[in-house]
Amino acid sequence: MASELEELLGFLSSPSSPIKLSAVSILRDYTGSEDGIRSLVRYSDVAIPALCNLLVEKKEVSEPAAEALVNLSQNKFIAGNMIRKGMIKTVMDTLYRKDCGVTHLLVMLLVNLTHLDAGIESLLQIGDEKMHGLYIMKLVRSFCASCSEEKGDLFEHVASVLVNISQKEAGRKLLLDPRRGFLKQIIRQFDSPSLLRKKGVSGTIRNCCFEAESQLQNFLLISEFLWPALLLPVAGNKIYSEQDTSKMPLELAAALSIERETVTDPEIRIQVLDAIYLLILQESGRRAFWSINGTRILQKGYEDEENPQVMEAYERVGSLLVEEGGANEEAPPSVQVS
Repeated sequence: MASELEELLGFLSSPSSPIKLSAVSILRDYTGSEDGIRSLVRYSDVAIPALCNLLVEKKEVSEPAAEALVNLSQNKFIAGNMIRKGMIKTVMDTLYRKDCGVTHLLVMLLVNLTHLDAGIESLLQIGDEKMHGLYIMKLVRSFCASCSEEKGDLFEHVASVLVNISQKEAGRKLLLDPRRGFLKQIIRQFDSPSLLRKKGVSGTIRNCCFEAESQLQNFLLISEFLWPALLLPVAGNKIYSEQDTSKMPLELAAALSIERETVTDPEIRIQVLDAIYLLILQESGRRAFWSINGTRILQKGYEDEENPQVMEAYERVGSLLVEEGGANEEAPPSVQVS
């Protein structure tokens, strides 16, 4: 005899729209608890394709179906099963349908799926030379397009997807490929008022900087965008003197010569300081940093900093600069070396 869950899953393919809507709504509510998700693990082979088929239905049906898939993907076993069943392709195909009404939810589903290595490999399309990077190109393009006030920021969670894929070497190399220009596009989103976007951008840059030893030249090629994204969040809140800004490139000097909003989130400040640290571990990175008067910016930012964890991150960077600069360089005197 079929269990109640099996009967419920069977109703997802009912030809009756009211029955189908009722079934998917009940299932969505069922996945709202950990116990509910665990009880569906054994039925995931049936639940996953049944819910996927509903993603192209009208929004009243596709929305609860997408919400159920997002909830279920929090379970690693179910998420792995989704990936094996081609969920990444299903999501990307559905995401760019003109009539897609669940864009925001599908991007959230990608976030959960890319917590797994298999999900990252699938999204990067590793093993398919002709298609490799196509999904990322589409997501970056959508992420960087201006959001609609009417529809909201449908692609803001791409920020988290980018952080996930950049935790893997293959993802970092794809984002750093100068022919594709992905990182340059992503960095510009740091100016967004969305905290989620800012965190995603800073986290992605930080992760990509683990490739600094072999990819430093590619970072320096986009330095006019990179240095402001990394330094302005940790520049403090004071207006800089003309003496300080005269030694900086225009894009930094202009921003630091006027009043500006400070980045209040300490996680972002730590992430950009970590990125700076990774860049200046390389000799060419340190020279580039000295040349834009980066040490003065860190000095003034450190003076305004109150968060102990962020201060430690400043000090890690400062220790490298003190060791390199020695007594003859303008090392940041107020950055203590722990």
